[in-house]
Order: sequence, then structure tokens, then C-alpha cells
Amino acid sequence: MKNFVFDIDGTLLDTEAMYMKSLQAILHERGLEYSYAELATTFGIPSKDALLRLKVPDWPKVLELWGPRTQDYRDTVAIYAGVTDALTQLRARGAHLAVMTSKRQFEYDRDVVSLGLDAYFDQKVVAEDVAHGKPAPDGILLAMQRLGAQAGATVYVGDTLYDQQAAHAAKVSFGFAAWNGKRPRDLTPDVSFLTPQAMLKLL
Repeated sequence: MKNFVFDIDGTLLDTEAMYMKSLQAILHERGLEYSYAELATTFGIPSKDALLRLKVPDWPKVLELWGPRTQDYRDTVAIYAGVTDALTQLRARGAHLAVMTSKRQFEYDRDVVSLGLDAYFDQKVVAEDVAHGKPAPDGILLAMQRLGAQAGATVYVGDTLYDQQAAHAAKVSFGFAAWNGKRPRDLTPDVSFLTPQAMLKLL
């Protein structure tokens, strides 16, 4: 493999609690009770799609509130151990790296740029860049186009069933970021990485 395209949330950054707890708080204030587990089933897809899937009433207003509210939970966000070292080594060995995320641009700036992670990537694709988010392949295909990458030499590294579906729809291999300690049901990755360092074996 020469090209590595990465999801961010749950793959490079542990952000689940930030998103789910902030949404849960907003919904509670509006008299809507959702369990954390129920909300977490939508983690990894665009925020609008998540609210629609959850059938949240007045979702445009909730979406407007959600982004700013995540700031209350920023202290729960962390880069997974070993990620930056693995990215450094992949680049040093000639791999081309990109991110394809359901994050909107302001979220990418807030969570990725602020931590310096953007410096590791040659290209990025955020939610505003594509008409259809995961599990559609649009974002991965655009990332490959920007990298000048061929499907047979590309792996999409993620952590959810949506990531796997998007990867296979784009005809690329799906690598599961098993280092996050979770294993979604129905996941059948082409390769699993117990640690970020394990990605180096694909080169």
C-alpha cells in the first residue's frame, strides 16, 4: 500500500464522548431522552445525518446548537497513543497520507489543526467537500483523486461500519483501527490494526 486515507473521530482522535455527551445534554434540555448507547450508534457519520437517523425533532436547531456545545467537553478529546509516531514513520517511508472525515471545516480546524495533526497529511476532505457523506464513497474517491491514488494501492483506515461500507463502495481496502478498543458488530475488515504501528506492515 502506498496511500493511506484516514477517518478522524474514533480513529486518530478519541472524540466520541465530546460529541455524544454534548448532544445528549442538548436533547435533555429539550425534553428528549436518548441513552448514550443509542446516540453512539450514529457516531462517525455527518451530524445532520445522525440527527435525521435519530429522528430528532427540530433537527436544524439542534444541529446549530451542537457544534458550539461540544466546547464544554473538549477536555475529553485525546490523540490515540502511538498515532503521531506511526504517521511520522509512514511519511518517512514514502506513504501518501490523507484524511476523509465527516467533520465540518470548523470542526476540523478545532480538533485537528489545533492539535497539529494536519501537518501529517498531504490532502484532506471534510463534510463540505462532498454531496454525500459516509457510507457513500464520495469522500474517499475525492481524497484519492487529490492524492493521485489508485484504488488497488489505497487503504481507508476507520473504526465504524460506515467507514467499512464507504471503503468497499470506493473499491479500496478497509483497515480497522482496532487500537481504539472497540469492535462494532458486523464489521469484516480487510485488515485489523491492533496498534497504529501495525500499519507499517502494509508498506
